Amino acid sequence: MERSEQRRGEEEIPREMAQSHPYFNLPDFTQSPPPSTPSSSHHRCRPSDATKGLLVALLGGGLPAGFVGPFSRMAYRASHLPSMELLFCRCLFHLPIALLLHLRGDPLLGPPDVRGRACLHALLNVISIGCAYNAIQVVPAGNVATVRKGSSTMCSAILSLCLESQGLSGYDWCGLLGSTLGLIIIVGPGLGTLQEGTTGIHTALGYVQAFLGGLALSLGLLIYRSLDFPSCLPTVAFLFGLVGLLGSVPSLFLVQTPVLPTDSLSWSCVGAVGILALVSFVCVSYAVTKAHPALVCAVLHSEVVVALMLQYYVLYEKVAPSDIMGAGVVLGSIAIITAQNLSCEREAQVEERECS
Repeated sequence: MERSEQRRGEEEIPREMAQSHPYFNLPDFTQSPPPSTPSSSHHRCRPSDATKGLLVALLGGGLPAGFVGPFSRMAYRASHLPSMELLFCRCLFHLPIALLLHLRGDPLLGPPDVRGRACLHALLNVISIGCAYNAIQVVPAGNVATVRKGSSTMCSAILSLCLESQGLSGYDWCGLLGSTLGLIIIVGPGLGTLQEGTTGIHTALGYVQAFLGGLALSLGLLIYRSLDFPSCLPTVAFLFGLVGLLGSVPSLFLVQTPVLPTDSLSWSCVGAVGILALVSFVCVSYAVTKAHPALVCAVLHSEVVVALMLQYYVLYEKVAPSDIMGAGVVLGSIAIITAQNLSCEREAQVEERECS
């Protein structure tokens, strides 16, 4: 018994020494390795829904919309195309969406319980676009985009606080105020030098119409956020075309005189306006369901920068130093808003991992 216990003790001593020696601490390849967990950097860099919505609004909503105003002004210069006729042509591009709704088996006008709000959303968008097209005929395209987007941003922020009780962070308010400041820098010098007489009155009315267009846009975005059914986006896109046709055709013959374009430049501008405006409409409608409407409108200020560039390089209209300074302030504000929403998502992901 004593020899067996002594032999067992001698066998355990080398085993303990082997386990403690660093050269014997080799991994056991016979066991499957534990499941790897994703690195924290992967979680931190994952964009939130709000960031996705803002990126869609920036790339798909603001940049294409920046071409709409200058192309509309080019069509007006080439063949004096009336604004209601341009709206009529734009609405034609929305009608083929009815085929998609029919193939999906969805009602063209939406479910009966939300049909009224969907039609009201389409009417407000038609009013907004009609005001913008009328203003572009007497006011530079960049200034129209500036006033319309600035009013839509501030009205969206105020309406969201009053109706939805949806607050904004300090960085978001900083970005909104910066965007508004940039728009004031762009438009302010032009408002102070309005000419007296008929030309000055028409120019002032153009700025008023641009402001009302922004107000109608902000109301339409809030109504769209209240719509919740599967085919919401294609339904409102089709309703915009239908309501726009019903409103533009009588106005075209009663208020304005129809013009048939004869040159290829006018037809190209009309086709470009219809396609780009449809892309912008769809992207903005998607973005407003992911992010705050005021932030979406602030990101859409990129339309102002694009319109100012085309105004100078394509339309050969003067761009003042204040326009360049205001455009820089607008771009900085967009960067603040986007970076803040991305950083909030990073902090949320880190907190979620720590809690788990």
